[in-house]
Amino acid sequence: MTAFIEATSPHVMNTYGRVPIALARGQGCRVWDVNGKEYLDGLGGIAVNTLGHNHPQLVPALQDQLTKLIHTSNYYHVPLQETLAAKLVELSGMTNAFFCNSGLEANEAALKIARKYGVDKGIAKPQIVVYEKAFHGRSIATMSATGNPKIHTGFGPLVEGFIRVPLNDIEAIKKATEGNPNVVAVFFETIQGEGGINPMRAEYLQQLRQLCNERDWLMMIDEVQCGIGRTGKWFAHQWAGIVPDVMPLAKGLGSGVPIGAVVAGPKAANVLQPGNHGTTFGGNPLAMRAGVETLRIMEAEGLLENAAKVGEHLRAALQNALGGLPGVKEIRGQGLMLGIELHKPCGALIGRAAEAGLLLSVTADSVIRLVPPLILTTAEADEIVAKLTPLVQALLAE
Repeated sequence: MTAFIEATSPHVMNTYGRVPIALARGQGCRVWDVNGKEYLDGLGGIAVNTLGHNHPQLVPALQDQLTKLIHTSNYYHVPLQETLAAKLVELSGMTNAFFCNSGLEANEAALKIARKYGVDKGIAKPQIVVYEKAFHGRSIATMSATGNPKIHTGFGPLVEGFIRVPLNDIEAIKKATEGNPNVVAVFFETIQGEGGINPMRAEYLQQLRQLCNERDWLMMIDEVQCGIGRTGKWFAHQWAGIVPDVMPLAKGLGSGVPIGAVVAGPKAANVLQPGNHGTTFGGNPLAMRAGVETLRIMEAEGLLENAAKVGEHLRAALQNALGGLPGVKEIRGQGLMLGIELHKPCGALIGRAAEAGLLLSVTADSVIRLVPPLILTTAEADEIVAKLTPLVQALLAE
């Protein structure tokens, strides 16, 4: 019998409260740890592993790219950047794209676009409207845009220039910006991820688009977590029939290969010029191949339709199993981005679910988050519910 391998990382900086398991391999929506224990992946690397693990078309494509070019730098044209940018423009109805390495970097670039957009109009100190409970990253600027005091603690002073408002209240944003000539943009997630799976209402998004048009603000939509087909459309804001001016992307765009993008519409497309912004690794041939192949495979396999269908099946099954329980506040979200809010903190469920063979996360202290690969089947959705239900029942009974 093989000896048990303990999961430990003594030389790695202690920045995460980790579950004591170490994953070794994956196939589809399942992963195995170094001791051979199997888990159903309800987290997808936090909405990253769009195509699951070891996808039979993605892996050979990446292997092929490795034999050609991994990295060249942005001194030169990278043909796959144009291929991926053209596809994102086609899917979004926007104009052009900038490529980086992560959602944080995409959001940083969006904030720089907004500031320069304002400065170019003669505004010395541009201000950006952001939202309560938002999460945009952990750099100094994106942390300042984030609406979680826990993220801020210990890292002051924050970057100035942000006006914070509540979700889904058009009168609140009008009141907060009344008579202020320095506002240049509104920045938000269509469905807040880290903030607790909080959706923006379609009618609010439409009102916001109209307000941005009237006041010549940039509408900047952070689709890092809720984009790339997760809700059943390419981008979650498309359910409201609107088009943003700036759209940061990352996570699911590369199916696990680090990639970020900022897609811009006509109002923002030419704000950044040579020397204004850049990246060493961003847009390298390997990451671009991952993005191109991810979108191609998603279309070929009908994964938007699958996310909508299986997501609704999962939501209904969770509602049926848990919705009536005292202590379950709400089950919400769209497609394969779902949250189950409890009336008590439930961080303990991360470890307990892992013990039961299910990977998930908890956000905003009391919201169970499910963001599995978009290849999830209805049978696997039922398995998630079967594993999760007794754990929630036991927690609520404590």
